Amino acid sequence: MLSVLRNRTYRHLFTAQVVALVGTGLATVALSLLAYRIAGADASAVLGTALAIKMIAYVAIAPVIGAVADRIPRRALLVSMDLTRAGVALTLPFVTQVWQIYLLIFLLQSASAAFTPTFQATVPEVLPAERDYTQALSMTRIAYDLESLFSPALAAALLAVVPYGWLFAGTTIGFLASAALVASVALPRPAPVERSGSGYAKAAFGTRLFWATPRLRALLTLDLAVAAAGAIVFVNTVVLVRDHFHRPAGAVSLALGAYGAGSMLAALLLPRALRRLSDRAVMLPAAFALPLILAAVAALTAAGPSGWSWSALLAAWAAIGAACSAVLTPGGRVLRRSTGEADLPAAFAAQFSLSHSCWLLTYPLAGWLAAGAGLPLTAVVLGALALAATVAATACWPARDPAALQHVHTDLPADHPHLTDAHPAAQGWLHGHTYVIDQHHHRWPAPRRTARTG
Repeated sequence: MLSVLRNRTYRHLFTAQVVALVGTGLATVALSLLAYRIAGADASAVLGTALAIKMIAYVAIAPVIGAVADRIPRRALLVSMDLTRAGVALTLPFVTQVWQIYLLIFLLQSASAAFTPTFQATVPEVLPAERDYTQALSMTRIAYDLESLFSPALAAALLAVVPYGWLFAGTTIGFLASAALVASVALPRPAPVERSGSGYAKAAFGTRLFWATPRLRALLTLDLAVAAAGAIVFVNTVVLVRDHFHRPAGAVSLALGAYGAGSMLAALLLPRALRRLSDRAVMLPAAFALPLILAAVAALTAAGPSGWSWSALLAAWAAIGAACSAVLTPGGRVLRRSTGEADLPAAFAAQFSLSHSCWLLTYPLAGWLAAGAGLPLTAVVLGALALAATVAATACWPARDPAALQHVHTDLPADHPHLTDAHPAAQGWLHGHTYVIDQHHHRWPAPRRTARTG
């Protein structure tokens, strides 16, 4: 897996991602403690709202960036967004009011909404070989998991000697280091996009791509299942640890670290599994595990705290991490398989925006339900949501899902370059190739029969 690090450009990008994630992880712990200091037992509601604002920024900003990404030098965009995030993080220790948290979170995550999909679209161009890109996806997942494991441990160590506000300084350093690493390499120029039309039309293309491609509709519903399970971890951990189990602040880091450990273990095993199994065969069973785990969490939180229940919570968080990793890691492969090279920035921006729309639903749901109805009911509701989403994904994603499809073009002239290998057919021209939605293919071919694409 480490062989992809021989590519200097990817090595610098991956390192930039790692240091930025460590900084973000420190901010996650610090923000939880900041919300608890300001709001006390209502910290879940504050965090749920703050994370919902984060998702609003993601949903609104990412499609716009995807539409104009081919016009902006990628290195300049990535570096400027890192510097913006560093500046915002530097102000967070001085927050004293809840509304200030909301404002700064919106600014910080708007920059992340521009950075992340641009970064994601760059990696498959730096590593065009399928095997290398699969390894890079697993390494990205491991980077997220190491952050979930290492950052809480680092935060716990730092909290022993400094106030939690200093953790935001680590966030600032992480973003500055990321900017320096990105600036040190030359990035591929974006592929030219043939689509014409307004910026709105270009921004909408990525969303249309998802709705028109069955496996991408399934990917979106699986994102909802992951968001349902992940929300209870990221929103409710601090209240579970401090109020339900009556444990110190450092135990928040331990619980989040358990989630990261489970996710990292799954990511380490996935490259070998994906050589033998299809993406669908890995992602769907993992998604079906999520509602079962949340049912166990509901029973666990309904019982009184005890030594065994604390250990059971850590095990449940690790299991959620492993299942979420098994769903999310192959997602980049599914998206790349379903998208033309020129449309990768728009596709990753759409995926970023649409997947975070799921978190926009589940974050406030987890926060407000926990504050108003208690943690057991919150786990039941989110588990039911995860189950419904996984059933929908199973229905959307055909068990037989070949990359190449036969189809008929009814709207292209006979001398069009795209039809060089086509044969005359009823009302059009018949041929087959790896099928993606693009300027020549507007609808998905119907199963078990030749379909028109005009």
